[in-house]
Amino acid sequence: MKAYEFPANVTDEDKTVIARPSSLIGSIRIEKLDKFNLFKFNDELQARMEELLERKKADLLTPEEAIELEEIGELDRIFTHINAMLVAQHND
Repeated sequence: MKAYEFPANVTDEDKTVIARPSSLIGSIRIEKLDKFNLFKFNDELQARMEELLERKKADLLTPEEAIELEEIGELDRIFTHINAMLVAQHND
């Protein structure tokens, strides 16, 4: 997965990026777990998230990778919430 590249004329001071989790829609799958269909990352995106987390722990993330990790993290939070709602709805 390639991180966003700014045009050459954009200075570091001008770089303000809003993470767009929707750009990762193609990396989503639905997995049947017991009686639930849950949203999951595909293997490639899961591996990329793990790689970025390791780089973050080692304090080696580039600014572009930090943005990418934020995008993936936001999508992960959304999926966690939706999956929890699906499970809770079934248990009611």
